[in-house]
Amino acid sequence: MTSVLIFIEADETGAASQASLQAITGASKVSPSNVIAVTAGSVSGSDSLPVDKVIDLPGVETSDDGIFDSLTSDISELIQSNSPDLVLFSKSDQGAVVSARVAFRLGAAFAADCTDITGSAGAISVTRPVYGGSALADFSIASTPAIVSLRAGAFEPSASEGGTPATEQASSSGEGLRGASVLNAVAESREGVRLEDAPVVVSGGRGLGGPEPFAVLEDLANSLEGAVGASRAACDAGWIDHSHQVGLTGKSVSPDVYIAVGISGASQHMAGCSSSRAIVAINKDGDSNIFKEARFGVVGDWEKVLPAFIEQVKALKG
Repeated sequence: MTSVLIFIEADETGAASQASLQAITGASKVSPSNVIAVTAGSVSGSDSLPVDKVIDLPGVETSDDGIFDSLTSDISELIQSNSPDLVLFSKSDQGAVVSARVAFRLGAAFAADCTDITGSAGAISVTRPVYGGSALADFSIASTPAIVSLRAGAFEPSASEGGTPATEQASSSGEGLRGASVLNAVAESREGVRLEDAPVVVSGGRGLGGPEPFAVLEDLANSLEGAVGASRAACDAGWIDHSHQVGLTGKSVSPDVYIAVGISGASQHMAGCSSSRAIVAINKDGDSNIFKEARFGVVGDWEKVLPAFIEQVKALKG
C-alpha cells in the first residue's frame, strides 16, 4: 500500500491550515490509510487529524527568515527513516521552499504547483499547469519518494478532527546547511482576511485606469467579507501593492467567487485564479479572454456597473 507523508502547517490561529487539510484530502486519493502527518512546533488539534500517525518536531523554528534550513534537514531525515512513497507539501511560502530543498537534498523527483494527484507507489501521476498556465499537463513519477507541492484549492479540505492518530515526538537536529543567510526581512502588513483564504476576491486590472478605483473595489470586498486582488499590470503600475497580485508570478487563490474588474484574462493571470468556484467578469471589451473563463459576465464600464452592484449587495445584506 502506498505510504504518504504530509507536512502540516499552522494557520494564524495555530490550527492546521486549510491548505494542509486540502493536502490530506489529496493524500486520501492515493492512499486511504498509511498517512503520516508531520508538524513543526505546536499545531493545535493535530492529535485528532484524520491521518494514521502524527510526528511532531518540537521547538523547530518554522520561520527561519525564509531559508528553513533546520526544517529542511529534519524533514529530510524523517523521509529517510520512514521511507514514504509520496511526500506532500502545500504551495505556501514555506512549503514551496522546503519541498524544493528537500527534493534536491534527497535527489528525488519533484513536481510543484500540482492541481491533481492520482496513482500508487512507483506510479504517481500529477497534473500541473504548463506554458504560463495556459494549459494543464499530466506527468508520471516512477521513482520514490515523489515530492509534490499542491496548489491551494486543488482539493476540498478534509475534516480538521475526527481521527485518532498515533503520536510521536521526534528530535530536531537544529542544524542546516547554512549556505546562505538573510540580512533583512520585512513582514507584509495586512488588514482583514488573507487573500489566499478569502471566500470572495475582488480583483482589479489595467482597465481601472489608476489607483483610485481600488477604493471602490475595497468597498465591495468589505461588503462581501472578502479581499482585494489585482493583476500584475495594476501592481507594476504602482496602483496597488504587489502583495495583492494574483497570477502565475503572484498568489494563487481559490475563492467561492472571484470578481474580475477591468482584467483582460491573460493566461498568466488566470493561472492564479482558475481554481475559483465561480468567476464574475466586468469588462467593457466584450472580446476579452476573461469572458471565456467566467461563469457570469457583464460587458460594460465598471464605473457604471460597480456602484449599482455594490448598492444591491448592501441592500441584500440589510
